[in-house]
Amino acid sequence: MNKIKSIAALLFVVVLLFSCQREDEIVKFTFLQLNDVYEIAALEGGKVGGMDRVETLHKQLLKENPNTYLFMAGDFLNPSLVGNIKLDGERIKGKQMIEVMNAMNFDLVTFGNHEFDLSDELLQSRLNSSNFKWISTNIKHKTKDGVKPFFIKKNGVKKDIPRNVIFSLKNESGTDLKIGFFSATINANPVEYVVYNDFYEEAKNELSSLKNKVDIVFGLTHVKISQDKMLANMFPEVSLFMGGHEHFNMMVPVGNAVITKADANAKTVYVHKFEYNKITKELTRKSELVSITPKFEADEKVQKIIAKWQGIMDEKIAEFSENAHDVIYHVKTPLNGEDVAVRSTQTNLGEIITKAMSYAYDDKVDGVLINGGAMRLDDFLSGNITGVDIFRVLPFGGSIIKVEIKGNLLQKVLNYGRIKKGEGAYLQRLNFAYDKSTKQWSNSGKPIKNHKIYTVVFSDYLLKGYDIPFLKPENKGVIKIYHPKEDELAHDIRKLIISYLKSIKK
Repeated sequence: MNKIKSIAALLFVVVLLFSCQREDEIVKFTFLQLNDVYEIAALEGGKVGGMDRVETLHKQLLKENPNTYLFMAGDFLNPSLVGNIKLDGERIKGKQMIEVMNAMNFDLVTFGNHEFDLSDELLQSRLNSSNFKWISTNIKHKTKDGVKPFFIKKNGVKKDIPRNVIFSLKNESGTDLKIGFFSATINANPVEYVVYNDFYEEAKNELSSLKNKVDIVFGLTHVKISQDKMLANMFPEVSLFMGGHEHFNMMVPVGNAVITKADANAKTVYVHKFEYNKITKELTRKSELVSITPKFEADEKVQKIIAKWQGIMDEKIAEFSENAHDVIYHVKTPLNGEDVAVRSTQTNLGEIITKAMSYAYDDKVDGVLINGGAMRLDDFLSGNITGVDIFRVLPFGGSIIKVEIKGNLLQKVLNYGRIKKGEGAYLQRLNFAYDKSTKQWSNSGKPIKNHKIYTVVFSDYLLKGYDIPFLKPENKGVIKIYHPKEDELAHDIRKLIISYLKSIKK
């Protein structure tokens, strides 16, 4: 009997040791993912968003597991209302984001297309002042000395931004794990100082480089969802692509992988919790889309930084216009300026803007078109509307131009905007409608004729070919362009809308 007890006790010890050994080989870690953040403060009257609230969640996750990493999947330095204000003779352009993100101790960020809205010199300044890691797999810096990696310079020392990044972590038992990252950035903002290499080929090269150096590889991307899907299909060994560019949340499975994108402006974030078995090489993941609401108290440190920048914005706007905070209009039905709306459907905010654009030319035009991506509010305007609200809607500003355009090119433009539903190239329009049954466009109820010349008001950005590649002044379908003078309402779309709203104020 004693012998049986001894054997049982031995078996128990063996099982216990084996169980402990298995537990020792499990490494747990957490990712907190954001993308496309332009506003540091909460939106919708404080109901959603706020980087100070995100930091509270971040600290909760760190307390739960020290192996927690904070990521930004591109587009954060521009645009925003505060970013377009001048301070000490220089546009703020992302300075507020860098200060907030430094305080939050971001672990890794990649370039989005809007990072290159900044000049070469200004972007370099922002890079130098950032205390977090950057990654750039397919983006290079075009300089007078040739094409080189972007770099960060601190204390006189230059350090190239790497093509891949490796993080090393350990569990409580000391078992180590290495996780690697590559990035991908869309060629959506061509500027002279940036070289966009093929991100498929570059990702392939970095995966090959990381293969024998890490246990797991992840993607941090800022490309279209269709391009993310192509990456996922090409590289099945990558189980998670943390993406950006689209401004609404999604979780898209592709084979054994998943692509995740949160809502812009930190209205939501993704939390990914992982367990990796070093013995079996098995990775499990639980992803949760978390809404950033007042349930998360504001982190005091980050809140103070946000308050500082909001104060600077208020002061500068007051310098521009003493009456900027005066009520110029009142709406009973909230105006929908959410990104997902203005990029996919005709909204009441889009209607107000396009009517104002027509008003600038005494309504003596056939129609109006403006790209949904020009509207950066990502919020609702409700109740009393002020001049500041209008500047928040259209931080880029710019003039609106009157164009004489042939009907065949006009239809091509309208079709392009229609198929770009969900993207910034989607068009908010006035006096144009599409008939799904006939697949025809009409202008004020009449079919558009190919050879007829129409007078259409455009946002000046549209005629630069960024959103609609073929819509440029040199296109033969563009007959004539009128650029407004400085003293005309059409010279500044924001002042125009303010003037229009005042004219219809009841």
